Amino acid sequence: MDTYKALLAVVISFIILVGYQYFFVGFDAKKAGPETVATTSSTTSPTVPAPQQTVQNSSPQQAALQQTPVPPNRPAQEIVVETALYSAVITENGGAIKSFILKDYKETRAKDSAGMQLIKTTEQEGLPLTFSWGAAAATNTLYSTDTNKVQFSGDDATGTLTMKGATDSGLELERTYRFNRNTYLLELAVKVKNTSANPLQGSALLHQVNQPFHKDTNGSMTALFTGPAVLLDNQRQEFASKELTSAKTVQGSVEWAAYDSTYFMCAILPEDKSGASVTMLEKDKRVSMELGGALDVLQPGQEKVYNYRAYFGPKKLSLLQQTGYNLDKAVNFGWFDVMAKPTLWLLNFFHTYVKNYGIAIILVTVAFKLAFWPIAQKGLKSMKNMQKLQPKMVKLKEKYKDDPAMMNKEVMNLYKTYKVNPLGGCLPMVLQIPVFFALYKVLLMCIELRHAPFMLWITDLSAPDRLMLGMNIPYLGGIPVLTLLMGASMFLQQKMTPTTADPTQAKIMMFLPIMFTFMFLNFASGLVLYWFVNNLLAILQQYLINQQANKPAAA
Repeated sequence: MDTYKALLAVVISFIILVGYQYFFVGFDAKKAGPETVATTSSTTSPTVPAPQQTVQNSSPQQAALQQTPVPPNRPAQEIVVETALYSAVITENGGAIKSFILKDYKETRAKDSAGMQLIKTTEQEGLPLTFSWGAAAATNTLYSTDTNKVQFSGDDATGTLTMKGATDSGLELERTYRFNRNTYLLELAVKVKNTSANPLQGSALLHQVNQPFHKDTNGSMTALFTGPAVLLDNQRQEFASKELTSAKTVQGSVEWAAYDSTYFMCAILPEDKSGASVTMLEKDKRVSMELGGALDVLQPGQEKVYNYRAYFGPKKLSLLQQTGYNLDKAVNFGWFDVMAKPTLWLLNFFHTYVKNYGIAIILVTVAFKLAFWPIAQKGLKSMKNMQKLQPKMVKLKEKYKDDPAMMNKEVMNLYKTYKVNPLGGCLPMVLQIPVFFALYKVLLMCIELRHAPFMLWITDLSAPDRLMLGMNIPYLGGIPVLTLLMGASMFLQQKMTPTTADPTQAKIMMFLPIMFTFMFLNFASGLVLYWFVNNLLAILQQYLINQQANKPAAA
């Protein structure tokens, strides 16, 4: 039984620190499985897509995703949009967004760092929010406008930009952007008019091209998802690079399609969700997306307006919930969503008062520890009682060493006689696993911790803990002080925790702090801080129990 407890502790630790990488991080990327997505090799049909969800590997004819921009006949003007939240540049070449810089978020932790740039591609590679209809190329259209800056007048929170263009096929295009200086959400209306003498047939396609914003996992051991994600039929689906070596199309009720990363996203939202499709292709880490609608026929002189929204901004859960349109589903905590979101709320609640996310993490840790204190108390007392029974158990094992069945029977009778639960010490650890996973996801994914300082050398709670001493330490770069303190606290906790006389178990348990220390080296320092404080509180609780157990019984 003692060896069983030791092995159980090792298995649980392994599940937390290794198995999680596959079962919980990898699971979300596998949601689009055979039960929800069917794959075929046919080309995209020009008919209106069926309402049910399907996936197709596109044919080479779907080359719009790989179009090479055609230089305009005249220099394209650039229109500037300035708000308190962002600075954007719209180019007349394709009417696309050429630059979108977030003012409240920096590229790096450097004090002189520029704002976070979400557009990492060039005009030659392709830009977000180009538009095509039927045979009209997405990036061939040169628009014109009579302004070089979007104006926000007086108390009006919105500013409008109208651009006009035409195609060789006889389409007259009018793009109208509407910006709101209080939100990252913008609106785009595209009016298409057939000025030719013949009917024209085609589908409206809104294009987006993106490259990774940056390596925003900050060296963490977990490679979080970066790439296209689609909220399809109210289910968030992610598409890995290996799925997009050839163009892939998903159809159904599309609420939004986004280039997604840990902290930022560029999402496009169709007004007409039914019958929409999203086609994706990745090449050299550059992802092309194409949001398509149903097939339309425009008679001569007929026009139609296609309405979209776009969200270019941070993945801050409260902000996405406020924005609406189910954008909050872009923040995906997986199986532990029910626990993770209240945890994030509690973290932000404490931060409102202490103004430091490191201290907020400490307060969250204390709150959870207090909530689990009675259960942990029972578990630790059970372990202490188990320790008192060790002399009797040693005698039983010696007496029945040749009869394992009888030995186990007598050991169980001993437990019943003294009312000891042999698994009581493991219960608190098992109950804390969901809490650990929820905190793990929150501390790893919430943008609030990005570049958030704590104190002294810890200047980014989303990055691994390193103290730089002016020299480069191989593999580590600097000294992981907080991680070493966490390992030392875990070692002390193991020394104080009641153990059996089984030398095998003792060796296994003393090895756990070393294993945890190595595994935590590249964890976000916010998570290490939580584990360190949790260990200190566990040491305090064990000390109080030991003191109580050592008190002489009252006369």
